[in-house]
Amino acid sequence: MGATCAQRLAERDYADVVLVDIVEGLAQGKALDMNQSGPVVGYEPNLIGTGEYDDTAGSDIFVITSGLARQPGMSRDDLLAKNKSIVASVAKEAADRSPDAILIVVTNPLDAMCHVAYDATKFPRQRVIGMAGVLDSARFRTFLSWELGVSAKDVNGFVLGGHGDTMVPVASYTTVAGVPVEQRIASERLEEIIQRTRDGGAEVVKLLEKGSAFYAPAAGVAEMVDSIVFDQKRVLPCAALCEGEYGIDGLFVGVPVRLGAEGIEEIVEIELKDEERDELGKSADAVRELVDKLAEVSEEG
Repeated sequence: MGATCAQRLAERDYADVVLVDIVEGLAQGKALDMNQSGPVVGYEPNLIGTGEYDDTAGSDIFVITSGLARQPGMSRDDLLAKNKSIVASVAKEAADRSPDAILIVVTNPLDAMCHVAYDATKFPRQRVIGMAGVLDSARFRTFLSWELGVSAKDVNGFVLGGHGDTMVPVASYTTVAGVPVEQRIASERLEEIIQRTRDGGAEVVKLLEKGSAFYAPAAGVAEMVDSIVFDQKRVLPCAALCEGEYGIDGLFVGVPVRLGAEGIEEIVEIELKDEERDELGKSADAVRELVDKLAEVSEEG
């Protein structure tokens, strides 16, 4: 997934990209291949492949995709202990060399790994962001566009909560060319689409049999990087450290944020239906259970 992310960013033609991997020659080979596609595709950024973090020094944005991918039958929770040490190490290396960087975490289980990166870097909360809601929302919008036979560009909506089975696709704020989706799709069918969105990552994993999604997650990262680099101030659903917002305190969870040059400039609070707020609370509770498990893993380690 990291290589696909690097390719999407390089093709945007606004920044150099460094790929880091502990496997000897892997990052170097992928970077060389991508550089050689530049003259054909028409982009100029230089891609550097390396096994050394020194080559990343002074980076403005650091994207963490390191870790083991989900396998069929494996939940995001199963990845907790395996990926904790990896993300902590990568985040520390990044912070040591790029102390002013904005960190985008992609590794699963996403919400817990945001806590790991936050603790490892000691960065302010606006500079540690999880990429989850953008991806989940893209899946939701895709399924809705297929159902209605319309362009996905005309479907607007977002998904909040933890990046897992308890995520909350917010139907009340989902529209098709301005028309509430609840007026276009029967409630029973809409609930089926919401459930498919929750199962979106697992569906891809099951079909692939080996590995997990990487095209759509990479696109989600690129959208976030665009908003930061160009100070677009897009309102995007991202995992952010809530400190009282939505009644959630001290927890990374997916919420709408205004994303600009300084990272998260605002957590945007919207009025949710009672059932949606309840679902968001339950999703936050599930994330907190995961974070508590993370503490247990730390003690056992």
